[in-house]
Amino acid sequence: MARVPYLARTEASADTEALWDRLEAERKMPTANIFRALANAPVLLDAFLSYANALRDGSELSPKLRELAILTVGHATRSRYEIAHHQSHARKAGVTPEQLSAIGDFENSDVFDDVERAVMRLAEESTTAVEVTDKRWAEVAAHLDEKQMVELALTIAWYNSGVRIMGLLDIDLEDSYLR
Repeated sequence: MARVPYLARTEASADTEALWDRLEAERKMPTANIFRALANAPVLLDAFLSYANALRDGSELSPKLRELAILTVGHATRSRYEIAHHQSHARKAGVTPEQLSAIGDFENSDVFDDVERAVMRLAEESTTAVEVTDKRWAEVAAHLDEKQMVELALTIAWYNSGVRIMGLLDIDLEDSYLR
């Protein structure tokens, strides 16, 4: 059970009506529990949405590489919520069903190419060790330009913060993902 209430649109005030409109326009319906919990701090939820949208829509990083990095963060942190919510995004970005099932053991799988594996190694090392080695960075930097490297770093860090928010607030995975 979450440590803060999950708010609903029916609880919106005149001050938060526009935020609920935005949330429903930009995100899946029904509204995910993480957003319903963050709605307790509406100004920060608004900024949270803007940053997440910028990472997704304002980035030159390949959507497939982005989703592989996000799912690697999810696996490295054992975040069922993160994994469940990003599998559909990953499929839309071109991650195959075989790749989806192999992310948790990507080092021992032959379904990823060198760039994908390098991105996943960077995401895993950043998540588990925080600081990354020059070797890990160079493996990815051999394939991406500096802008994409910054975008990848921000994506990995953002989703690490997301799993920590979910853990701190004890966000429940929605019933629709448990079936």
